[in-house]
Amino acid sequence: MCDYSLHNVASRPAKVGDKLVSTKFPNAITRGFSAQGEPHVAVCLLPGTELAFEREVECDPVFRFLPRKNSGEKLARFRQVNVGQAHAHHDALEFPSGHTILVTDLCEGQAATVLQLPLAAHDVSKDDTAEDASQAQERLQTMIL
Repeated sequence: MCDYSLHNVASRPAKVGDKLVSTKFPNAITRGFSAQGEPHVAVCLLPGTELAFEREVECDPVFRFLPRKNSGEKLARFRQVNVGQAHAHHDALEFPSGHTILVTDLCEGQAATVLQLPLAAHDVSKDDTAEDASQAQERLQTMIL
């Protein structure tokens, strides 16, 4: 939900439509997401949350003197990796191509919108789920075009 190193940072769960920014939080050793206008509050994502970035996602290189790495992709799904390792980064983004990057490797200041939360995050009827899926598909198509 929020990486292990963000446990000492104020946080709240993500909501559909949230405008997020990749952020380096004070007194934390990792990056995460904050809502626009709330730079000191981590927005926690559930695995399966879908995000649309304003621009192609960029990551900091392993060696800081190298140029940024561009993913070539703007859509991602939040995942957790390394879950069996207590002191490893868990928060990651998976792209439609199958490529995965750690959230802590994101360049700071990248803007994204929460398109959809995973079904487990909702307590809705089947009719609501079908309508939500249809609306999410329409939003996704709009973002791609």
